[in-house]
Amino acid sequence: MNDHLMRTALALAASRVPVLPLRVGKVPFGNCRRCTGNACGGRPNMKTPGPCSCPGPCHGWAAATTDADVIASGVWRRAWMRASAVAYHPGGAGLTVVDLDDADAVNWARENLPATQTVPTTRGEHWIYLGRMQSANGVRAGVDIKSTMAYARWLGNGAGAMAPLPDAVRALAVKEPPAARRAPQSLTVPLKGHGGECPHRTPAYLERGITMAVQRITEASSAVHATVYRTFLAVLSTHGRCGCLTDTHVTLLFAAAQAKGESPRHCTDAWANARTALGL
Repeated sequence: MNDHLMRTALALAASRVPVLPLRVGKVPFGNCRRCTGNACGGRPNMKTPGPCSCPGPCHGWAAATTDADVIASGVWRRAWMRASAVAYHPGGAGLTVVDLDDADAVNWARENLPATQTVPTTRGEHWIYLGRMQSANGVRAGVDIKSTMAYARWLGNGAGAMAPLPDAVRALAVKEPPAARRAPQSLTVPLKGHGGECPHRTPAYLERGITMAVQRITEASSAVHATVYRTFLAVLSTHGRCGCLTDTHVTLLFAAAQAKGESPRHCTDAWANARTALGL
């Protein structure tokens, strides 16, 4: 039996982190016979928690537990014998994991997200924030968000202090609401800031952010409208309250979107919807 995996799981559970075993391939154990096809009446497709009397770890993230008696029980022990890793439910621990799958994604995070606790992965990094949110896959190239109703592989304690979950991460998972009916508007929609000194580190920080936002729109190969909206949302969540965005910055973003086929009206609507979503 992989005693070290069970010991790791018990230590995490003692810290109120819900855990579960992963089998080879970093995937959860499947439903047992009594739970196949949701016959147990709980957790359909592992998307919503529900009642289940099954003692085994057969419901993916929903099976994660902090109960030491369950983790060390006979059924779970047999699972640990075949397990290859320990996973945990970030949302159940009040955490959000930004899973950065490659070097490009890590570089993007360093430019656009607040520093927080990081854990190296095989190809990239996990950035862990204090706070929970909805999980979302593929929010941009090489970036997944794992929090509620999801699991993440436990890779050890990270480096650095854990920062509060920022709006810039929450914005990545927000889908654009339907555009409100309004009269046609002009292309540029400058943002009136709240005044005061810009809190960002250097003027170059804003310029890099705008450059990367334009690049993200330009490189979109599908779901262009959604990409434009999420990019506008990310820019506004970072720079929308200090008044440092100018007409020139907005024009660059709109021009990139139009070059991908977006109309001026769609650009204006996406910008307005992003502002509304952030309460600006």
